[in-house]
Amino acid sequence: MANELKIFTGNANPELAKKISASIRVPLGKLEVDRFSGDEIRVKFNENLRGKDVFLIQSTCPPANDNWMELLIMIDAARRASARRITAVIPYYAYARQDRKDQPRVPITAKLMANLLQAAKADRVLTMDLHAEQIQGFFDVPLDHLMAMPVFVRHMGSKRLKKLAVATADVGGIKSAWGFAESLRVPLAIVDKRRMGPVVTKVMHVIGDVNGYDVVIPDDIIAAGSSMAEASVALKEKGARDIYACVTHPVFLGPAAEKLSKAPIKEIIVTDTNPLNDVARSIKGPKITILSVAPLFGEAIRRIHQETSVSSLLK
Repeated sequence: MANELKIFTGNANPELAKKISASIRVPLGKLEVDRFSGDEIRVKFNENLRGKDVFLIQSTCPPANDNWMELLIMIDAARRASARRITAVIPYYAYARQDRKDQPRVPITAKLMANLLQAAKADRVLTMDLHAEQIQGFFDVPLDHLMAMPVFVRHMGSKRLKKLAVATADVGGIKSAWGFAESLRVPLAIVDKRRMGPVVTKVMHVIGDVNGYDVVIPDDIIAAGSSMAEASVALKEKGARDIYACVTHPVFLGPAAEKLSKAPIKEIIVTDTNPLNDVARSIKGPKITILSVAPLFGEAIRRIHQETSVSSLLK
């Protein structure tokens, strides 16, 4: 397999790429990604790609624009090096929250990013926990959408908590939270919130009984931390005991440190789709636990390369 399969990584999250390559015993390829003197991105593959099945691993975590451009230029370079097939492996798909026009005169940037990937001639895309599942429909090339939920379910199941409930941080997350609750065979509660601005939310109601329960809140992304912090406060006020946050993509923007440090959250469980930044490391109070999704991505890459079914990994 290693003779035909090539895996390369950009600068966004090389540690995850190393774990992915190790999980399927295929070494990372030789690739230079640096800058010209004018701060323009320079990419050079230092091995033969002709006729190869190439997987380019690049999360689009902050700085999102730089990481997106690295990925697009990597795709173009691989295409011009005569790669047989190019798969963009994007553990975290930035701009996914801009998936529709929610007010006049705004872009649908998630669609623009899909257009750019296809313009660069990516043959297929592999990603995880898109903020909105309909983004899959923005692509005219195959897209495999992995879910981190099984990783979180195993972790929470290992705690053997006697009285556990799942709560969604907002109404939009009901579907994924319901799947989480069903997997753990526990009840589901809903935190109803209203968005007052780009990073400002307000909790209106808690639907369901959480009194005396340990509660886990699953979500796809934690950025400013407003939704998670306010949901945890509302759940505590309704009698919840320990609160756990399970979040796939740890973006952690500036305000998150203060909000989450004050929030009544016992543990924030994240995956390694993005590396932890200084904001995450400055959070005081909640313990941050990192679970790796490298084996999941590695198995998906192996199956895509061998043209076998990936469907069981998508559940």
